[in-house]
This record gives sequence, C-alpha cells and structure tokens, in this order.
Amino acid sequence: MQLEIRPDPAEVGRARKWARSRLAVSGIRDDEPLAETLILLVSELVTNAVVHTGCPAVLRLCLPGAATDEATVRLEVADSSDRAPVPRCADDDATGGRGLALVVGLADRWGWSREEGGKRIWCELDRGGRGPEPTPGRAGGTGCGATPGGGTSARDGLAFEAV
Repeated sequence: MQLEIRPDPAEVGRARKWARSRLAVSGIRDDEPLAETLILLVSELVTNAVVHTGCPAVLRLCLPGAATDEATVRLEVADSSDRAPVPRCADDDATGGRGLALVVGLADRWGWSREEGGKRIWCELDRGGRGPEPTPGRAGGTGCGATPGGGTSARDGLAFEAV
C-alpha cells in the first residue's frame, strides 16, 4: 500500500489519517501502542520529506496480512532528494529537529538507502514485543544507530547525539 505525498505540510495530516485507516483494515487497533507509535513515525518521516526536500514523496506501509500477535510493520518514505538523513541535536527550547531522533528511539530497526532519483528511509516495528537490540547502521545501508557523520542512540531512554 502506498500514498503519494505532495510537497505541502498539510499532507502530513492526510498521511496520518491514511495510515490509521490501513492499520484498521489489517486488524491493528487504533488504541494499540504499536498503532500510536507508527502514526508518530509516519508523521515524523513524512514531515521530514516535505520540509527538507520540497518535492513529492511516496509513503508505503507493509502490514501483516491478518491480525496476529507477532508481526513486523514496515514504514517507508521515498523522496527525490539524494541528501542523506542527518540527525540533529535539538536544543531544549527548539521547536523542531527531533524527528530522526524519535525514529531512532521508537523503531525496532531503521535505515535508509540511496536509490535512482532519490532515497528511501524506512523503519520497522515489531508487534508483540520489542525486537532485537539495535545494531550500528552503515552509510547508505540498513540498520539502526549511527548514520553518516556519527552518532549514538539509546532506544529506551530516547537519548540521541549527533557528532
């Protein structure tokens, strides 16, 4: 399932609504922690694509085929920018700059890859419990943790530092 996103901040709300409807169809209840987390991640990744590229993007959700207690949900946002995602360390009073830190802290796995004509940022959430501890990522590759330019993360404490 995918949704075309226009380069307009109003699209973030439409993306959240679309994702909620897809979750309901797949048997994931709106009040499940997985649904709440996924909707937050949709919001952050779509916002990043819209704000930082100014280009259209594509939101994809890969959901389990039937309601199960154990399943992985994958979220992807592809855009036409080839710039790598760069985590920022936002000041306490900053109103932005925490999106990628939230992805690092909330997703069981995340990564990004360059593609012809842009890049794809993805994250996965395991339904029915936390997945394995994150492993360091690679520039342009998959995995959790460090991104190009360095950085560390702590999933449960939501601590993040980009160096």
